[in-house]
Amino acid sequence: MTTTQQKAALPSRADVPREQTWDIEALFATPAAWDAEAQALPAAIDALAAHTGKLGSSPEALAAYLRQADEVELRLVRLLSYAGMGASVDGRDAVAAARRDQASTIAARFGSVTAFADPELLALDEGTVRGWLTRPDLKDDRIRLERLWRDRAHVRSAEVEELLGAVQAPFASERSIHPALANMDLRFGTAGGETITQGNVDRLTASPDREVRRQAWENYADAHLAVKHSQAAMYATNVRQNVFLARARHYPDAITATLAPNRIPVGVVTTLLDTYRAHTPTWHRYWNVRRRWLNLPELREYDVKAALVPPREVSYAQAVEWIAAGMAPLGEDYVRELRAGLTTERWVDYAENDGKRQGAYSNGGGRVKPYIFMTWNGTVASYSTLAHEIGHSMHSLLSQREHPYAVPRYTLFHAEVASNFNQAMVRQSLLKQARAAGDTDFEVALIEEALANFHRYFFIMPTLAAFELESYRRIEAGGTLSAPDLIDLTADLLQQGYGDGVTMDRERSGILWAQFSTHLYANFYAYQYATGISAAHQLLEQFAQDPEAARERYLAFLKSGGSLDPIDALKEAGVDMLSPEPVEATFRVLAGYVDRLEELLAQRSN
Repeated sequence: MTTTQQKAALPSRADVPREQTWDIEALFATPAAWDAEAQALPAAIDALAAHTGKLGSSPEALAAYLRQADEVELRLVRLLSYAGMGASVDGRDAVAAARRDQASTIAARFGSVTAFADPELLALDEGTVRGWLTRPDLKDDRIRLERLWRDRAHVRSAEVEELLGAVQAPFASERSIHPALANMDLRFGTAGGETITQGNVDRLTASPDREVRRQAWENYADAHLAVKHSQAAMYATNVRQNVFLARARHYPDAITATLAPNRIPVGVVTTLLDTYRAHTPTWHRYWNVRRRWLNLPELREYDVKAALVPPREVSYAQAVEWIAAGMAPLGEDYVRELRAGLTTERWVDYAENDGKRQGAYSNGGGRVKPYIFMTWNGTVASYSTLAHEIGHSMHSLLSQREHPYAVPRYTLFHAEVASNFNQAMVRQSLLKQARAAGDTDFEVALIEEALANFHRYFFIMPTLAAFELESYRRIEAGGTLSAPDLIDLTADLLQQGYGDGVTMDRERSGILWAQFSTHLYANFYAYQYATGISAAHQLLEQFAQDPEAARERYLAFLKSGGSLDPIDALKEAGVDMLSPEPVEATFRVLAGYVDRLEELLAQRSN
């Protein structure tokens, strides 16, 4: 059997070695245990309604409700985690998909039953409740109550809040249908004789064989184009739903409704996009350098991931060692727990198996253990993904340990800083090693990894952020979003970043938006990758100036969790996200990588 044939026949989930899977049994020992909890939890949720009208009767009554609600919510988070994790590892498992839908329905029930609480709390005398917060049994609730008071104008009556809670399940339909279509029903054909899947498409589009890259990129795009009208209808419906919810809560627009609760000014997004557009010539220069490295007459989109040097095989065990060594500046305790999570504690599900969805993520794990989802491809890119996700997981571990459940969890804005920081710190360590050893091929491979990471987080994600912002603006202005509209918009935005460096296939390029349903349905999520990578690089700069002080500030940022709003948490860590400086500084890092590639190319040419 050839290597291609072996890779084409992916193992079933049941045949994957246990050590390459996550310890999902720590959440629920058996599927039957999950089923039992799914049967019991609705009654616990309904019992919360007994507190209606009693929250202001005494501090004891308020504390009793908040503790009971927290307990039920944590049980719900664990239920959702298990269901979502099961659907991720095998998108063709109908039972797992049914569990995910059942958990979503239970979550909507929780939202509906608890909808009375915020309006009722806001109707109480604020001064009286503030006085209660000095009590030991309520002191940890201060942060969430402070945030409730400041968002007073956007909390509706108990009746309206109950209705808004009840619509969450039907409004989540597009968010589940679109990924299900992509992960379960789409067939992407073959590339080089290998069946294209969500788990291997990134590897195939990075193949050293240009024809394999072309087939993989085109066939993957064509599969999405074949259902473009359905995908566009789903996305447009989701946008309209979020616009409705924003208006129902008296926000001026959907982006403000998403950002305002976390005190993130809309200007953070517009400054990011303006700064990105101003620096696209850096990307144009990179595409031309890449074309010269590959010795191509023109660079096509299926060439942007092609290796500049022979690929280096990286085992999972080697990646763990690289990451552990690279994160040493954060201290022995951090590294010890990181290493255990990646190995003996089985936080990571990294096996490739039939039906496994595309992408990677970290799940906080309902305070049981943080989990990482990814597919290991044996490449430098796989190591980078693992470094990114373990940044999330360590963030979850440290912040959860520091704060009780009553303190809000960190936001997505916080989260993308931690993940990108780990990638940047480990990469810096490996680049130093490669240059010291004179290993030019490894140095180029690491720079490629860096540029691939920047391409995703500092090129694709700002493009998707601009796409999302414009899509919402069109709907808010009474317009429409057809498949041709969305394809043209995406292609135009990509053209800004490609300049004259990449020859585009506009139709296939323009369907890119449909390939990122996880991000776009998260509602103004994509921009946070770009702000995260920017803040991460500014934080890393501090380690060169004063390693001990930088370590203390960064660990304090991780441990703060959601106790501080993200802009404030980063300001305390020494990063001002209200200015363009973090984005500009990160473009300087990007330009430095391009400069080094040009230097090495010149050396090879001599």
